[in-house]
Amino acid sequence: MPRIAIVAGEVSGDRLGAGLIRAVHARHPDIRFAGIAGPLMQAAGAEAWRHSDELAVMGLTEVVRHLPRLRRIIRELEARLLADPPDLYIGIDAPDFNLRIERTVRAAGIPTVHYVSPSVWAWRSGRVRVLREACDQVLCLLPFEADFLHSHQVPAVFVGHPLADELPADPDPLAARRQLGLAGTGRVLAVMPGSRAGELERLGTVFAETARWLQKRVPDAVFIAPMATPALRSRFAALWQQATGGLPIHLIDGQSHTAMAAADAILLASGTATLEAMLLNRPMVVAYRISPLSYALVKLFRLIHVQYMALPNLLADQRLVPEFVQAQVKPEALGAALLELLEEPGSRQALSERFQELGAGLRHAASERAADTVLAMLGRG
Repeated sequence: MPRIAIVAGEVSGDRLGAGLIRAVHARHPDIRFAGIAGPLMQAAGAEAWRHSDELAVMGLTEVVRHLPRLRRIIRELEARLLADPPDLYIGIDAPDFNLRIERTVRAAGIPTVHYVSPSVWAWRSGRVRVLREACDQVLCLLPFEADFLHSHQVPAVFVGHPLADELPADPDPLAARRQLGLAGTGRVLAVMPGSRAGELERLGTVFAETARWLQKRVPDAVFIAPMATPALRSRFAALWQQATGGLPIHLIDGQSHTAMAAADAILLASGTATLEAMLLNRPMVVAYRISPLSYALVKLFRLIHVQYMALPNLLADQRLVPEFVQAQVKPEALGAALLELLEEPGSRQALSERFQELGAGLRHAASERAADTVLAMLGRG
């Protein structure tokens, strides 16, 4: 029976991998998946050699600190794949990790798929050459990515974004609030400082201080925060208590999409969550902050080539949502932007219409399209 090695890093990769596995198994349940997987991929049928959390590292200097451990995992995985070659290797995101392995196994004759184009159009464009060497096919989530890669002779296909297929375009906030046990009154603000420990350390305190700033001006504000893991919940609770002096907040285990749907506005870290908020048609304020050394290196070597950080702004090629980077991430700036979203319904309506247009362009049955490519490469198309 065909065997596919599959490697995903962190929560978003686990979700993508699970959708792909289910789409493949719906047509060919005999195909086996094994590799580095999170709980969703395991529930979909993947055998886990390691947990995907082990690859969740962000930022240049942060990666350096974890390099010895990551290199050990790479060596172990390459040895395993070369000793017992699978029929296909699928690397989901985690490009610094997966592209290294893809280049090695492809040279040994194992076909490779990279699911989620690295942001080579945005920064570190030199990785295009690595993609060309490492990948038989790149599956792109955003429409402009495939065109960019084709122009650099990289095989690529736009499959759409699975989240766009999954999330309702206009969720009911009152139903979401009932599901979370919240009252129907008051204005609900979702606070989402990120699903990585490093993000939480950099943004948790300033997000809490923003909430305190906002509550003084919006006394009926209700704050909620979905937390990806118990460890992140515990740490954020401590940061919140210290920064706000005990301002009430509803900490929620998981259920990030329900929390977003319940919110009148969202304060969140730049990343996939900004796309989720856009697809759920919720106004947002976005913050991006990495370590000062990482940011200095990015600026020094001119590694970033885009004007915007938030995905809705990138897709629209305009500043649809307020975004704040590094030193701009201050409580009064974030709070003022949130206050404007809450108090100007006209601008919210225009934003809602634009969000719906952008979301429609991403709805393409992505997991099924990705499965089409994978099955064709296995001769099962």
